Amino acid sequence: MNHKIISTIIIFGLITVIPTVYGQLSIGSEAQQESIEVKINSDGEIGVMHIVSSSNMPSSVPLFIEVENEEDLNVKITNELGEEINSGIGYDGLGKITILVLPSKQNTIIEYNLENMKLENNLLTTEISYPKKFSVLFDEKTNLVFANDNIIFLDDKKGLSINGGGNMKIQFYSNESKIIKNVTWEENEFDVEIITDSEIEKFNFNQPEKSISFQVNDENKFVTITMSEELLGGPYVTLLDDEKIKHAKSIRDGGIVSLNLKPETTGQVTIIGTTVIPEFSMFIPLIMGFMIILTVPLMKKFSLR
Repeated sequence: MNHKIISTIIIFGLITVIPTVYGQLSIGSEAQQESIEVKINSDGEIGVMHIVSSSNMPSSVPLFIEVENEEDLNVKITNELGEEINSGIGYDGLGKITILVLPSKQNTIIEYNLENMKLENNLLTTEISYPKKFSVLFDEKTNLVFANDNIIFLDDKKGLSINGGGNMKIQFYSNESKIIKNVTWEENEFDVEIITDSEIEKFNFNQPEKSISFQVNDENKFVTITMSEELLGGPYVTLLDDEKIKHAKSIRDGGIVSLNLKPETTGQVTIIGTTVIPEFSMFIPLIMGFMIILTVPLMKKFSLR
């Protein structure tokens, strides 16, 4: 790769260096980027590709990557034909890197790798930050993703779009463990799927109360429950040993709902559908009383002649 290393003297002699709120160097005008893609494979390897629009003026592109020394930088810069082209590198001495894209009649493609995701408790984890809109794409093996602790099922989607840029914590299981329980309600059978790295015991479906409960034997681990909305109804209340805990809900196609929670301690998790309707006969006295209350003011308003 033929790079021109831009020194401080050349920078001040030819172009303007402007520190931005992200601490990057802005060399020349800001580049118009057609797309910014972060690609993550199932092994946690991360590659980045910027596609910069053609321009008759030099422009700058800040990178995701940070390096301690310029020599550690490994960036491939090509045109649309795959030919490597000249470019400039701005390095602020603190790890921030900016690429100077020279005038070109073709789009410029910038490619490089980020540090691999870190594996902890069976979760591959990385944190990504960028000031512009970017996409995070996954391979076909990855379906369940946690983005800033929010559950996302990719299903037929390729990835996520972070509109306006920002900070994003991305996690997914290295080896996904799935438990499927079959329950019956009013002669209808339903599958309840639990994805977690925690040990699960004592699963129970309480048909009269329409609730699900189970024991979690590990703390601070994601637990994702997927089922038909018809089974419990919603909205949902999630409890840990009778104390309410937070959960995130994801609605999927086909009337399927997924609830994600992260118990801070071990204990019994209970999920209750709060719109459970008892037998209609139980409501008859209540309905009759309600009708009487409504009838009294109506009789005062209208009289027989």
